[in-house]
Amino acid sequence: MVKVGIINVTGYAGAELARLLYNHPEADVVSVTGRSEAGKKLADVFPHLASYDLTIEPELASGVDFVFSALPHAASAEACAPLVRAGLPVVDLSADFRLHDAAVYSEWYGGEHPAQDLLPDAVYGLPELHREAIKGAKLVANPGCYPEGAILALAPAVKAGIIGPEIIVDSKSGVSGAGRGLQQNLQLGEAGESVSAYGLDGHRHWPEIHQEVAAIWPGGVTPKITFTPHLIPMTRGILTTAYAPLVPGAVPDGDAGKAAVREVYEQFYSDEPFVRVAAKPPATKQTRGNNMCLVYPAVDVRTGRLVVVSVLDNLVKGAAGQAIQNMNLMLGMPETTALDMPAVYP
Repeated sequence: MVKVGIINVTGYAGAELARLLYNHPEADVVSVTGRSEAGKKLADVFPHLASYDLTIEPELASGVDFVFSALPHAASAEACAPLVRAGLPVVDLSADFRLHDAAVYSEWYGGEHPAQDLLPDAVYGLPELHREAIKGAKLVANPGCYPEGAILALAPAVKAGIIGPEIIVDSKSGVSGAGRGLQQNLQLGEAGESVSAYGLDGHRHWPEIHQEVAAIWPGGVTPKITFTPHLIPMTRGILTTAYAPLVPGAVPDGDAGKAAVREVYEQFYSDEPFVRVAAKPPATKQTRGNNMCLVYPAVDVRTGRLVVVSVLDNLVKGAAGQAIQNMNLMLGMPETTALDMPAVYP
């Protein structure tokens, strides 16, 4: 049995990790930390986790075999670095190890990277692109929720060389993506019955999307990606719609082209346990509470554009579930362990 520690269990992602790991047959959560709730019983802070007899501590207990860090950026790297250097396998759910270039990290997150020496060894934790590297990694950077939906929507078309580099990514997220901190714009009176765009001057998830899409683009083309996130009045879920021009002649015209694009996606994801090509445009509720990403590729024949919709639960496939999927790979367990469950409906 693997002894697991969760740093910052008191955030949404940390609590979701504890929930999903409870029935993991090979992992036992033995230590949880939290800065604001230290000293309290986990069950007192989160009654839905009352099955755990754990106290939230200020620091991890000794003797853990595997660590998840759900701290904010910068603080997470500072906490993870000594653990990785000591040989412990770590999945970091913050942004600290997602970007390969420390200068790019500093540009978007401010300040010098706290553990630049570990960046070359960090693996971007998207199994659909980096499965073999994750299997041999000691430090995995869990993807951001927005980037995961965007990359999974675009990757098959990029790999197949059927789209041009002018890409628009329009994403809409529920309020839990902003974390548990009190923010005026997330209060019911502000967010309810309203939709708003933000990050129009540049969102921190843009360089992550750009990095991963550019890395798989044939011929080393640098894509031009416009990313616009939106806040919508629901708790969980992200719906992304990605648009890109089809390369002339890359697919047949009309219905044959639509079928060809769908075949590209079905082949790309044919062996993926947690990405499914949907039969019709999916809704966020169809992935609520599970580790699935649904994608639906379409073709606008009037404009010659690819239009792809993806949906996922930002707290599961976009955070805690993806982190456990990565842990399973890192430790040589079946990838789907503790994650192969249907969505919560309605």
